[in-house]
Amino acid sequence: MTLVSRILGFARDVVLARGFGASAATDAFFVAFKIPNFLRRLFAEGSFSLAFVPVLAEYRERGDRAELKSLIDATAGTLLAVLLVITALGVAAAPWVVRIFAPGFAAEPEQLALAADMLRVTFPYLLFIAMTALAGGILNTFGRFALPALTPALLNVSLIVAALAVSPYFAEPVKALAWGVLVAGVVQLAVQLPVLARHGVLPRPRAGFTHPGVRRILRLMVPTLFGSSVAQINLLLDVLIASLLISGSLSWLYYADRLMEFPLGLFGVALSTVILPSLAGLYARKRVGEFRATLDWAVLLGIVVGLPAAGGLAVLAEAVNVTLFHYGAFEMTDVRMAALALMVYCLGLPAFIGVKILAPAYFSRQDTRTPVRIAVMALVANMLLNVVFVLALTHYLAGGDFSAGLLATLAAHPGAHVALALASSASAWLNASLLWRNLREPGLAPRLPWARLGQVLPACFLMMLAVKWIVPDAVVLATYGPGGRAGWLALAVAAGAAVYGGSMLALGMRPGQLARPLINNGPEQGSR
Repeated sequence: MTLVSRILGFARDVVLARGFGASAATDAFFVAFKIPNFLRRLFAEGSFSLAFVPVLAEYRERGDRAELKSLIDATAGTLLAVLLVITALGVAAAPWVVRIFAPGFAAEPEQLALAADMLRVTFPYLLFIAMTALAGGILNTFGRFALPALTPALLNVSLIVAALAVSPYFAEPVKALAWGVLVAGVVQLAVQLPVLARHGVLPRPRAGFTHPGVRRILRLMVPTLFGSSVAQINLLLDVLIASLLISGSLSWLYYADRLMEFPLGLFGVALSTVILPSLAGLYARKRVGEFRATLDWAVLLGIVVGLPAAGGLAVLAEAVNVTLFHYGAFEMTDVRMAALALMVYCLGLPAFIGVKILAPAYFSRQDTRTPVRIAVMALVANMLLNVVFVLALTHYLAGGDFSAGLLATLAAHPGAHVALALASSASAWLNASLLWRNLREPGLAPRLPWARLGQVLPACFLMMLAVKWIVPDAVVLATYGPGGRAGWLALAVAAGAAVYGGSMLALGMRPGQLARPLINNGPEQGSR
């Protein structure tokens, strides 16, 4: 289901790139979309879900249906009340919110006004999508993963319809995309409600700030507001600095991030979603051996899939951008700039996947202090690296000439946006490394499969050589039509997969070794 959603996401980005390109107007939309989207990931998929699911799993293990329903109703009422206040403030203060997150827009009053107008439309999306996350968390706890995983596809469908069918009716066509975001939020929540009703857990929101389960969730949420969403905070800092760079930088980073999110969402987020309720249930039953075996399996799968995904995507960066986006307003310069950012994001892709796998090991045990400490360290490192890398790269691109002034120099040289991708990748590696190290003390750190790495790394190298040899240069590829481009890209991907798979088999890896955790069903031995 995640794959279906990601494919539709590519279709959405193809439509946006072809119709709107990389311009000041698209930069304004991406800011108006990123702000509620950031809050969605922070509150809904990050802090809230990672605090709510373990508590809900604990209540479910008790077997008291009335107590479980009481927690769901109280949580829904509390979340709804908080979201109504945040949404009202966001809509009312839209111009000031844009100034905070994209200060570079202040120098362009029309761009600032456009972003603020669209933010007033997109901000309520936060309310609907956070309630959708509540519904998805309930369904995941009951072992239902398909519908919550497919639901994001509705956002992609809504934006495609808005871009193709609705935008011609707007004086400023890009504003149709903002309405597409809002409609998607309503629809995403609506499709989940009948399934919740069928399971007898449809929330009936009630004030619940005094409910003991809600109070525990709120206590867990306070630190996880930082800990579980440090990657999203990093991306938002990128937006702030990118707004100071040459026009188009925000769009180049957006398209690169979207391509990097394909393997991250397909494997990293999917693994995280599946193992969180599983780990929470195992911890509640004190099945420590199975807890660690599940983490071992997830790390192994992340390595076997994440490393070739990063290597292949880096080699195909220009080819993918040409195939998907190089139409209409998206020019070859945009292709090269987005591809550069994508290559650098790929350096951090295994770490981004690692964070998605390791974080549930803490949240499933309702340990929020450790991830907070790690998150603060990674966040501070990212902020410092953002500044250092951007200044260093701009100094190189400008030949050391800042005589026009710092801001004018930053806004004059294409390519400086790559520094932001590099800082995000570096901070992801720091985050993942510290998460792993701090699991060693309780004896829960997943064992790194060194033998498997000895198989994966040479197989990746051979795969990258094969892909590089097959795929044409971006300029040559651009001379083909959409079908020709897609054909060459499919051939390169298929050949790369065949070389990687064949190499892994030759080196001793068998598919059955990745099928499930190797769990010892004997008596529990406690922590190891």
